[in-house]
Amino acid sequence: MAGHSKWAQIKRKKAANDAKRGKLITKHMRAISAAARSGGGPDPAGNVQLRNAIEAAKRDDVPTENIERLLAKLRGEGEGATKYEEIVYEGYAPGGVALLVMALTDNRNRTASEVRHVFSKHGGSLGASGAVAWQFERKGLIVLPIVSEEAEEAAIDAGAIDLEEAEGVLEIYTEPNEVYNVARTLEEAGFKPDSVEITMIPQNTTALSPEDAQKVLRMIEALEDLDDVQNVYSNLDLTGVEA
Repeated sequence: MAGHSKWAQIKRKKAANDAKRGKLITKHMRAISAAARSGGGPDPAGNVQLRNAIEAAKRDDVPTENIERLLAKLRGEGEGATKYEEIVYEGYAPGGVALLVMALTDNRNRTASEVRHVFSKHGGSLGASGAVAWQFERKGLIVLPIVSEEAEEAAIDAGAIDLEEAEGVLEIYTEPNEVYNVARTLEEAGFKPDSVEITMIPQNTTALSPEDAQKVLRMIEALEDLDDVQNVYSNLDLTGVEA
């Protein structure tokens, strides 16, 4: 993972999301709905996937009343609620950068067509299932805006499995289902995270020239702008690239 700034990707995504508040809320609502159906029902107490989706929404300041209203609808046998399914698209951006595109959709054909169009327009290529997924590992990621021995010790005590210093921040890696518990423990210890998420970490990265890297970032942004796309992960090395 050397040379690959996950934090830079988070900052770039956050800036884009802040400018599109309504779309961000909609994507969180889809994630909660899908988690309730695939993770074991609409009760967060018995559904870890749903708890994580709700925590993620709250950390992006999705109004609590929106979340509660959706959960109430889901508890009512899903009446009036759209059913979403998760689809993962795998492929390559220009320069051989691996891409994982996570989507939640109520229309597979529409989503496939939109994703395919972005790949084609930006010089990428879609691959078969499993083409690039093996290059990524699912982990929880917490970013603290402080690098200190005290913060590192607190992270380890809270359940971190790995730590990295990057760009003046501390990146804390956890088991995916533990990330929000670890973040809560850190907050109770006086360390407020800048970011908490479940993400896909590349095992190796691909370095490009700044100009070519910007082409890949524009492709990623085009994919993220699609209504059905929840997240886009890449193995692009962002060292020296303006986020």
